Amino acid sequence: MAGPPHHIAGKDTGCGFIGAIFGTRQQRKTPPVPRLEASKEHRQPQFPGHHTSKRPPRTRNHTPTELVYTGFAKPIEKPPPPTIKKPATLQTKPVVKPTCNNSPFKPATLQTKPVVKPTSDHSPFKGTLYNVSQVTNMSYTKQLRKEPSFTSSELSLRISVRGTPTSGGSVYGTSLNQIPGHLGNLMRKKPDIAKSYGKLGNIYGSSGNKTDPEVFKNIGNEKYKQGRFEEAIKLYTEAIGIDSKVACYYSNRSAALIGLGKFIDAILDCKIAIRINPSYHRAHYRLASLYLRFGETAKALCHYKCSGEKAERHDLAKAQAIKSQLLTCSAARNTKDWKRLLKESQFAYSLGADSSLEVYAMQTEALLNLHKHDEAYSCFQNAPVIDVNIAARLFGSTVTSYFLMVQAQVYLASGRFEEAVNVSLRASELDPSEAVFVVARKTRALAKARANGNKIFKASQFYEACKAYSEGLEHEPYNSVLLCNRAACRYKLGQFERAVEDCTIALNLRPSYAKVRLRRAQCNAKLERWEAAIQDYDVLNHETRGDEAVEREFLEARMQLEKQNIANTKPVKLINDSNTEEFGGFLIAV
Repeated sequence: MAGPPHHIAGKDTGCGFIGAIFGTRQQRKTPPVPRLEASKEHRQPQFPGHHTSKRPPRTRNHTPTELVYTGFAKPIEKPPPPTIKKPATLQTKPVVKPTCNNSPFKPATLQTKPVVKPTSDHSPFKGTLYNVSQVTNMSYTKQLRKEPSFTSSELSLRISVRGTPTSGGSVYGTSLNQIPGHLGNLMRKKPDIAKSYGKLGNIYGSSGNKTDPEVFKNIGNEKYKQGRFEEAIKLYTEAIGIDSKVACYYSNRSAALIGLGKFIDAILDCKIAIRINPSYHRAHYRLASLYLRFGETAKALCHYKCSGEKAERHDLAKAQAIKSQLLTCSAARNTKDWKRLLKESQFAYSLGADSSLEVYAMQTEALLNLHKHDEAYSCFQNAPVIDVNIAARLFGSTVTSYFLMVQAQVYLASGRFEEAVNVSLRASELDPSEAVFVVARKTRALAKARANGNKIFKASQFYEACKAYSEGLEHEPYNSVLLCNRAACRYKLGQFERAVEDCTIALNLRPSYAKVRLRRAQCNAKLERWEAAIQDYDVLNHETRGDEAVEREFLEARMQLEKQNIANTKPVKLINDSNTEEFGGFLIAV
């Protein structure tokens, strides 16, 4: 009775799909009998009934034929070989034995199913048989090191199918159109994990179940510890979107917002957390610290008391120190002691009120009144940017209107007249006090004078334009823009000396005002003050590199200065022969 087919790899290196992929080899000649010869070391023992001749013995008519897929286009039909005892081979996959010799079983797939073999050498299999033989000649596999890193068992895989194809009409075999199961992980692309936090629900929970917000909170805590505040904010926001009634989500997000310097948003989150849980000590403590940075000492002390044991003595002492320092600043402002106000406001900033709108406004106002407009503009640029309505709701209309009033004065000093008018009107709406109305009225007067002067100047009516700018300077004599424009009118009128005076005042207010420096250099050139003109041109060359007009005027001024020096130098004359020994024979007349 015929046994299972026996295939042994000789000098073949592979077939079918594997052979088509890995390199070109010397083509094998199809033997007259489709049976592969094994190497001498691993030749199978002969059994009774085994035919050693090249021509296989005839089999009985009722024995089914066997299809052997060796990678060729067509399967080779051959009679089943005699039953032999299969030697122990190196197998990489588990072997599943049938429970009964007489029970047929279906062919296994190549990817996960084990190799099926009979339990007895003499028990035939019924139905379809799926068998995989592997390479046992380990000495020959050393020759395949130049091939890719597959195991020798995968390279010498043979698939034998006894009987007819499966009911689905498919035959288990390796070909170019069919991918072996043991290569499925190599050919199949692994799915990518979603990177966006909006899709994290697909990772941490099934689409049918609601995602646990605690997962987002825990991951957000890890991101916060790593200093990745933006990612932490997104994760906390995801948790809030799932459950918006948990106070710690808002409190944790406020901590991440503080890390990014978004203090106003952090305050709003803390207030929401306290509204959800009024006894949440951590939210009270965090809100108190934020209020203290904005100079709201009364609110800070209130929330420190509600924070339980979170607030320590040094927190309360710090709040009291900032409170007393702000009172000192207010006293200096009321007496218009601008130097003292600048000093005291800087000290309040160093104590911890580094985001206070009032402190920034007092520093800027002191610098404006000390005629340091460049420094005032730089100081105000560092102030926090806050929506007016939110600032009025959090800090009160008085502090907000004072901040807007100083902002309007900064815009006037920098020549942004239209913006200054709008800001002053907004400040008067919040606080209709006399001080705010004075600033608003001055702002409108300066903006009107500048607009009229520019209109008249374009019409080449320089005298009338000069009068218009002078009217504006009556309201604010230290406005650098109006001084520069009036100097332009006086330059056109030939009043170079008075133009230089206006330019000098403007440069004392704003040393970085390049336009007025150029105008003063031109006026000095008209007055033939070449040294003074060259100094201004030299500064302009360092500040505005690549300006051909400035460079040309600079070279002209240097040439004129050299001519002037040559003209002022008188020739040397010889006095007499008697004093040549004493004076060297020369005397320079001066």
